[in-house]
Amino acid sequence: MEDYGRFLALLGSALLVGFLSVIFTLVWVLHYREGLAWDGGAAEFNWHPVLILTGFVFVQGIAIIVYRLPWTWKCSKVLMKLIHAGLNTIALTLAIISLVAVFDFHNTAKIPNMYSLHSWIGLTAVILYSLQLVLGFVVFLLPFAPISLRAALMPIHVYSGLLIFGTVIATVLMGITEKLIFALKAPPYRDSPEEALFVNTLGLLVVVFGGIILWMATRPHWKRPLEPNSKVQEKIGGKYEGNQEGLTKTDCNDRENSDVELSSEARKQHLSLDDAGQRSTM
Repeated sequence: MEDYGRFLALLGSALLVGFLSVIFTLVWVLHYREGLAWDGGAAEFNWHPVLILTGFVFVQGIAIIVYRLPWTWKCSKVLMKLIHAGLNTIALTLAIISLVAVFDFHNTAKIPNMYSLHSWIGLTAVILYSLQLVLGFVVFLLPFAPISLRAALMPIHVYSGLLIFGTVIATVLMGITEKLIFALKAPPYRDSPEEALFVNTLGLLVVVFGGIILWMATRPHWKRPLEPNSKVQEKIGGKYEGNQEGLTKTDCNDRENSDVELSSEARKQHLSLDDAGQRSTM
């Protein structure tokens, strides 16, 4: 891997900042707010920031870069797809639970639902994330979709994943600001009390985490390399033939050397197909 040391430094920084973001969120709700409960009160609402920061930010960020971890490159691509899908499923599950907590709190307190820009964009992000997960499972994990369809949808899948992640970061910043404005009365948010400074620091951590993840996910030289023993899809008579990806390696401990070398001409000719099967950014 090119710039391996830099990659490890960024990975370590992302894990540290992401973990600190989760810890800051827990300190916020446990120390400055009402704690955590499931009783329809303010403590139930506090599950919303905790689960969003943990799942929709931290876990989703790790899911985005999981393909880029160099020690996973000897793992089966199918296994890595399962890990990627599993992490995204965890993130979505936590996000849905956090929405249930918000709606339950609002309904109990007779507060209107879905009136703020934060709620509009947040719910949109959850819906789009759900569609992204379902389509990704059907097209890229199940073996039924043709290679040509995967090649066509891969750029959209990658772009939409990064767009949703960036949207979640922005929504989190709107949400914590909105909460501080509503909750801080004496002294108010504008007077920068201790809680405001603490939560503003949390917002900075979230931005830094998102920036590191997006940087790592968009560096082309950190993509998962070609599997050496995968066959090139050959286009014969207008049809793509050849074996499907991910069938040659079964675990992360053994990696056999391939006797089959891909010619440079074949690599160039089938680059777009390889992008769909072997070198996804996400």
